Amino acid sequence: MKQSRFPKGWDEDRVKRVLDHYENQSEDEAVAEDEAAWEDTSQTFIEVPNELVPAVRELLAKKVA
Repeated sequence: MKQSRFPKGWDEDRVKRVLDHYENQSEDEAVAEDEAAWEDTSQTFIEVPNELVPAVRELLAKKVA
């Protein structure tokens, strides 16, 4: 069987915790989480054409590395 690959710092337990969080979240909790993200001044949301997403991800990966 092929071993799953996870991003650096992630493992199967972390993936399961994230899935559990979102699968058991009420609609009101999800809306509150989304609204809080928009109010977070430490991050910016931008619209990117779909065809540029791979290039943006690559740039972000280089910045983090």
